Amino acid sequence: MTTAEKGVVYLVGAGPGDPELLTLRALRLLETADVVFHDDLVPDEVLARVRRHALVTSVGKRCGRPRITQAGIHSLLIESARAGQSVVRLKCGDPLIFGRAGEEMAALRAAGVRFEVVPGVTAALAAGAALQQPLTDRASAGKLIFCTGHHADGKDPAPIWSGPLPEDATLVVYMPGRNLERIARELSQAGVAGDVACCAISHAATERQSWVAARLDDVERVECGPAPLLLVVGRTMEPLLTGMAMPGDVVFPREVAARMQDLR
Repeated sequence: MTTAEKGVVYLVGAGPGDPELLTLRALRLLETADVVFHDDLVPDEVLARVRRHALVTSVGKRCGRPRITQAGIHSLLIESARAGQSVVRLKCGDPLIFGRAGEEMAALRAAGVRFEVVPGVTAALAAGAALQQPLTDRASAGKLIFCTGHHADGKDPAPIWSGPLPEDATLVVYMPGRNLERIARELSQAGVAGDVACCAISHAATERQSWVAARLDDVERVECGPAPLLLVVGRTMEPLLTGMAMPGDVVFPREVAARMQDLR
């Protein structure tokens, strides 16, 4: 059975927020670690699984405002491991997808500190499950593309996508921001068809989940829920607009809600 070893740092995926979607390995590490440094968006329901006497510290960043620098996080991880503590660095979703695990691993390697990576359920997969919609489909979607709407500090913001989106692709935009106008404009300018179905899902696979669906041409007018937020673009989302799929906790834009009322 897995137990957290002294002097080792574990980069652990917390999944999308539902504690029942933690892996068994992640759960056992939380139950046995001496120290847990977690992202801001890791919910209390997950943190409740941490060992009672462990030191738990938030090192997350909200709305681009860090309460601690990334270098400071590196120092905390290294110093705690060198002090003989077992350390969990708890990250939302999967540690290796649009997090800063690469920087943390490089710092740990340079310091000669042992570490392990424990994968988690990434938000895109949780969103597909929550919507009850496949992100790939043998008939219509043989490609799945992950990208981010958030850019590193000091980096020139490049468009999230260039060129037409392949007809058989599903594009998942992590961290698109609540105002989707920029994302919709960039996709349209890149040549993505205006009638492509899109879905913005907030707090996927948690009790706070909500989602809204619209065509790309209408995305800028929809009101999204709070972060963590994903935007899923592609023909696989079409059933959410045609009434062929209606998972729970639905938030529709007004025009789609009216269409659904007509169908009843």
